[in-house]
Amino acid sequence: MTQALTKPQPTMISQLWQNRRTRDFWFKLIIYALLLGLGFLFMVPFLFMLSSSLKDPQEVWKVPPSWIPNPVFWQNYPYALAQMPFFGYFRNTVLLVIGVEVGRLLTASMTAYAFARLRFRWRGPLFILVLSTMMIPYQVTLIPQYLIFKELRWLNSLLPLIVPAFFGGGAFYVFLLRQFFMTIPLDYDDAARIDGANYLAIFLRIILPLSMPVLGTVAIFTFMEQWNDLLGPLIYLNTADKQTLSIGIAMWSKGGAYPAVHFFSHTMAIALLMSLPPVVIFFVFQRHFIQGVVISGVKG
Repeated sequence: MTQALTKPQPTMISQLWQNRRTRDFWFKLIIYALLLGLGFLFMVPFLFMLSSSLKDPQEVWKVPPSWIPNPVFWQNYPYALAQMPFFGYFRNTVLLVIGVEVGRLLTASMTAYAFARLRFRWRGPLFILVLSTMMIPYQVTLIPQYLIFKELRWLNSLLPLIVPAFFGGGAFYVFLLRQFFMTIPLDYDDAARIDGANYLAIFLRIILPLSMPVLGTVAIFTFMEQWNDLLGPLIYLNTADKQTLSIGIAMWSKGGAYPAVHFFSHTMAIALLMSLPPVVIFFVFQRHFIQGVVISGVKG
């Protein structure tokens, strides 16, 4: 009589793996661990800048390096601010950002509204023509623009950096806003027309209030672009009283424009102060930023 073969019982590990809830838990745990690891990797430069800005200038390049300053040199910040006209550069940068923000949000939204909601001849080819301008590098049009602004006597002022934002706002931002406007149902426009609203009233009272997420996204992109812009101010601004933070910190790091002695820790202190506003702006408005980017790509 043959002995009956007994079916092997599943082990504890296989039972846990077969449990769907357990598998989901471990999958999410692995994903979160990878995201935390990547997030920490991207935070390393910022942490290095923070650590270096609080160290004794003689301890910055000490081997092996230490991440926690001991002792903490808070005086690096007042020393750097005393030697560099930081607040003058900060004022010029804020004026530049505000001017570009107003011009871009106003004209880019109006242009995108025309392409998204109005019906006119050659709308499609004109929109493709606008998008094709994104393929033209900024350096190609730099010399003609410089000559134009020279004839207008706008050099060494913020006008060459602000005024172009009032002429369409840029193809990328027109595309981003148009994609969002097309997700808004046309029934809102029809209902407003029945009540006697014209195109301008529909744009101001319906489209813009419903488009706050994407407008916030454009505002954040514009802020980051203008706050960190180096090439534009370097070309058009000549005197120290007109320069922005990006130019000021570049001159500070080279040391040629400042006779006082400063070290790497002082440069990191200025760099940290310059990077704080973009970080704060992004974390405050990150929900609108993510929502605007996601919704803008839903409908073509």
